[in-house]
Amino acid sequence: MTDSTRLYTNPQKLGFGLMRLPRRGLSIDIEQTKKMVDLFLERGFTYFDTAFIYPGSEDAVRKALIERHPRESFTLATKLNAAMVLTEKQAKNEFETSLRRTGAGYFDYYLLHSLMTNNYKKYDRYGLWDFVAEKKEAGLIKHAGFSFHADPVLLDEILTAHPEVDFVQLQINYADWENPGIASRANYEVARKHGKQIVVMEPVKGGNLANPPKAVKELFRKVNPDASPASWAIRFVASLDGILAVLSGMSNLQQTEDNTSYMQHFQPLNDEEQKAIQEAQRILGHSASIPCTACHYCTDGCPKQIPIPEIFHAMNKHLANGQTKEAKEEYQEVVDAAAREAKEPAKLQTRHMASDCIVCRQCERQCPQHIRITDELKRAAQTLEV
Repeated sequence: MTDSTRLYTNPQKLGFGLMRLPRRGLSIDIEQTKKMVDLFLERGFTYFDTAFIYPGSEDAVRKALIERHPRESFTLATKLNAAMVLTEKQAKNEFETSLRRTGAGYFDYYLLHSLMTNNYKKYDRYGLWDFVAEKKEAGLIKHAGFSFHADPVLLDEILTAHPEVDFVQLQINYADWENPGIASRANYEVARKHGKQIVVMEPVKGGNLANPPKAVKELFRKVNPDASPASWAIRFVASLDGILAVLSGMSNLQQTEDNTSYMQHFQPLNDEEQKAIQEAQRILGHSASIPCTACHYCTDGCPKQIPIPEIFHAMNKHLANGQTKEAKEEYQEVVDAAAREAKEPAKLQTRHMASDCIVCRQCERQCPQHIRITDELKRAAQTLEV
């Protein structure tokens, strides 16, 4: 198998995902982000990933990275999301807005964002494949690709129709390797069949694999007591062939320290570690936890402003670890915080609770994990509000 284009030869495969940056109140903590960016670059890593729809992220990239480091010292990826706009003009305007926000001058990697079964035709209808090709021809994009959240049949169809793309971004992690709802392995194999390099998103499954069930932690500890659970997840995907970058959505300096420490001199998983991963997959196959990655696509447009990912995080304490008391306490903190941050007029105030869901299902149409969110909110209400 050969790649259609060799995009990246740096063995330091770790990418800095800029979706979950640290916050001070409602704003991104720029000073801590600067420290994270500096450490990331100091340790030899160069790939940064943001998107038009990540709140505040592109502005933070400008302040923490672009205004402080030579442009040739890093590579920057961002994305155009057509699924959440109403017109072709709005979709194409995202490119210029991203250029202005970041001040990057050009994008090393540019992606059509979050293609799924219910939205991919919109990218055709708006002529966005040709639009990206034009920007690439003009030198404003170096490499073009797309991120994808659907089944391998559709991925094969898109890559067959658009052989010009340089790379594809896929959700791959050891927990979802054989999960039919995510199809990590199957999608990976389709991308490689087409000779495409792969950027990996959600290698730690929205942070879930940084704190896996106790049985998985103990399994990994026996093999390597010094390795963090997150390191197992990232090294698993970095060990695959054809990986351009493995994105980690780092939220604090400690995570940056940890990730760069074991990826600075990356070693693929050995046979013993691969066997441990296989056992972890077997254990997780019986997990009852909700497979939420906290991307927050579900919360945009929620008429009741329900903090869905945070509620699911609390619910997973009950489902995965049997910590019902802790789950109820976290749930109450989550809904209280949502009410404080909403700052709604008194006549429009909502409780932001799971039981407030009106089953409009807009969240389910946006969910990359294809979670039956309204059913899970009902279950959370029944469990955590009692």
